Amino acid sequence: MVRFSFAPTHDMLASELRIALLSALYAQQKNLPLIVRIEDGKRSEAMEAKEDAFLEILSLFGIFYTQLYYQRHNFKYHLQFASTLLDRKKAFICFCPEEKASPYDGTCEHLNSEEILNNPSPFVIRMKPSPTTNDSFTIMQRDKYPTLVFARACDDMLQGASTLIREEACREDAAKENLVRKALGYEEALNYLYVPNLQNADTIRVKALLDEGFMPEAIAQYLLALGTEWLSNKEKTNTPVAFEKEALRHMNKECIQNLSDMELSKRLGYACENIGKLAKLYTTTLSTTAQIKGAIDAIFAKKEPLQDFETESTTLQTLILEAPYFESYDAFETYLAEKSGLKAEAFVKPLCYLLMGKAQGLTLAQTYPLIKNYLKEIVR
Repeated sequence: MVRFSFAPTHDMLASELRIALLSALYAQQKNLPLIVRIEDGKRSEAMEAKEDAFLEILSLFGIFYTQLYYQRHNFKYHLQFASTLLDRKKAFICFCPEEKASPYDGTCEHLNSEEILNNPSPFVIRMKPSPTTNDSFTIMQRDKYPTLVFARACDDMLQGASTLIREEACREDAAKENLVRKALGYEEALNYLYVPNLQNADTIRVKALLDEGFMPEAIAQYLLALGTEWLSNKEKTNTPVAFEKEALRHMNKECIQNLSDMELSKRLGYACENIGKLAKLYTTTLSTTAQIKGAIDAIFAKKEPLQDFETESTTLQTLILEAPYFESYDAFETYLAEKSGLKAEAFVKPLCYLLMGKAQGLTLAQTYPLIKNYLKEIVR
């Protein structure tokens, strides 16, 4: 089975979502179950909200799993496995200060039982070095909690994980995890698959992208585009790939255009196909649903008279509220111009403002066919 895990200590990052998407896609392609593990060894109240947010994002992006595990539930096994490694002389107790240089120099590796029993100092438990790791890395910390590497090694063994997808930066951890499992007598080999590191994404939060108006479809397509080449049979590369927001913006525009008019309208908080059509007109200059929603909301917002054109605004507002229905914009414009006697800037600017919420933007000839049924509401 394919395993994806996360620590609910922060908002989900774009790099983490990419691994989740690739894990789900790989599981689907290979007809394997996908399991999710929450790395909550040191559980805190703050983790509750972050955990829910992570799971909501997985659901939003169509990442469905067969089982959900909590790392804290395996804590007693972590302690037992650490004790077993000590008994088998595969690990040792270390009293060295935390700032001891890495790789560890082996100072405490050969302490005898009496030296250990007579030392009251706090200690950690370290694995003995091997040709594959060449480092006595820590598996249990001073607070008696397992390190993430040790907990993952044990949990993957207990839960039967068979395939893990990671970024290249995590390759070193695999050797340590394999060493732990072999020292415990577990011979099943795990399939580690590595994708190129995603650059420029360490601080890019998925929630922030969604709040900006990037659609889940666009985010998923973009992140998968930065990894699906790895899933193909092409020659694999470990060259890092960059997260480029402008490329995501372009993909987001395409996704907006590909939505049905009604679906797009609903995502913007409306329920009219014409509003969806109007929204698509804005993609010539705007790239996110948040930006487009702001522009459309401005159309329907109550407006004060336009500065420097207060009288003209009031005149046009009154005429529009009393005007008959006009099918074409030309007929509507001609009626207002004749009735108001306004010309040039004194006519165009306040009219654009009344109908569009701003003095400039899309042309009224473009937008009128889509908003003509709402004119009385728009200029109220």
